[in-house]
Amino acid sequence: MKTKMLLAALALTVSPSIALAMGCGYGHAKTDDVAMSCAAGSVYDSETQRCVPTTG
Repeated sequence: MKTKMLLAALALTVSPSIALAMGCGYGHAKTDDVAMSCAAGSVYDSETQRCVPTTG
């Protein structure tokens, strides 16, 4: 009985740490990463999902 109680307490203690281990990138759309990697003079077009040159 002590072993089961110890394992349950350990699981409850470690659970929040595992959830936080996902880091800051969890839940962000992939378009955020792509937009940051477009070359200078171009922007990300969500319709075509590509970097397109800016005009003007």
